[in-house]
Amino acid sequence: MPNSFTKVAEFALRVSPDDMPKPAKRKAALFLLDTLGITIGAGPMDAGRIARDTACMLYGSSDPSTSARMMFDGRSVSVAGAAFAAASQTDNLDGHDGYNPSKGHIGVVVVPALAALAETIPDFSGAEALAAVIVGYEVAGRAGISLHDTVSDYHTSGAWNALGVVAMAARLCRMSDDQMRHAMGIAEYHGPRSQMMREIANPTMLHDGSGWGAMVGISSAILAEKGFTGAPAITLEADEVAQNWDDLGHFWQMERQYIKPYPICRWAHAAIDAVRALILHHGITHHDIKHIQINSFHEAACLFPAMPDTTSKAQYSLGFAVATMAAYGRIGLEHISQGGLRDPLVAQILKRIDISEAARHSSRFPIGRWADVQITLNDGQVLDSGDTHARGGPEAPMDEDEIIAKFMEFATPSIGPDRAEKIVASVMGFLEPESRFSDLAALIYDAP
Repeated sequence: MPNSFTKVAEFALRVSPDDMPKPAKRKAALFLLDTLGITIGAGPMDAGRIARDTACMLYGSSDPSTSARMMFDGRSVSVAGAAFAAASQTDNLDGHDGYNPSKGHIGVVVVPALAALAETIPDFSGAEALAAVIVGYEVAGRAGISLHDTVSDYHTSGAWNALGVVAMAARLCRMSDDQMRHAMGIAEYHGPRSQMMREIANPTMLHDGSGWGAMVGISSAILAEKGFTGAPAITLEADEVAQNWDDLGHFWQMERQYIKPYPICRWAHAAIDAVRALILHHGITHHDIKHIQINSFHEAACLFPAMPDTTSKAQYSLGFAVATMAAYGRIGLEHISQGGLRDPLVAQILKRIDISEAARHSSRFPIGRWADVQITLNDGQVLDSGDTHARGGPEAPMDEDEIIAKFMEFATPSIGPDRAEKIVASVMGFLEPESRFSDLAALIYDAP
């Protein structure tokens, strides 16, 4: 087998949780918790409901060994259908994590895959659960970078995060190296190479393609286990991407992911944070603001510019998101759905906002997500944010209390504070030696 694949197989299949650094494992627990919060919060949304119902209609299983309950729903479908439903649901509430260099999202498939696969295998330790999470992030992140390095179009995360799902399935299901290699090739070949900028221009429930990424990843693993062939995956094995895999097991991408403070496309966060910082520092309110000038990178400037009429458009907005922050000092689910889409105050503030592309910010994308903002007050004073990077990543991290508070904010309305607090305790308990995945499993399948 090629050296690059041998390296991936050795890491995904045989690295012990004890050999993974403690900071990476702690991050894995926090990102698992954060994603669970978004999955729960997205449960009542139309996209999640449709995805779950569709999984019941189309993606069932006649074999108990490949059946799984859907997260926070309880109905049993195929393991691929369960992963598809939860990933589609999570993807449609744009508050889940991401990784700058891969220009996309990983936890959105890792958590649904973990929950679905756990239904098909014997109970395992909390340490092994975190190890599987780390494997998913480390493999998917490098697959994404490799895809972006070798193709001209900008594809959604589903095009490459499917390979992270394969790595998790291979580890948890104890696949052979050869089976994993063919599963990687199948997943890469069938991964949804959907066009990201098309979705940015016309926001819908398609979002980042991750529902299909999760389904393709699980399906590919099952196909390969039964002898279906598909190797090689060129994003792993091509000579021109070898450098992206050289640091696997040495540089831990798990520690470099970002968590979103707001359920809005990450591209808008730098501008949101710049406005938030100016408002807090100067003690002003929207009543004091005459005009807001936003300067950001090209992709951010392409976000939906007007007052949105759907949740999808609201989450892929820039001006609307900034106007919401200026109006309320936060952005919650209520602001991007139902009455929030017709909020007259936000609509009035949006008219005072202009957006421009700045070459210096574009040159730093995707490694950095930068913006600068000038707020002109009614008295003529101009407040300048200076260059601002989005919060939540290694450049400006959120602390653990903030991450847990975010989970509680999104989870509690659906499942109540008692169940939410038990999930926090179970996930963070995975860092302890006696924990089992079943501690969490008892809390994540039953419907609210």
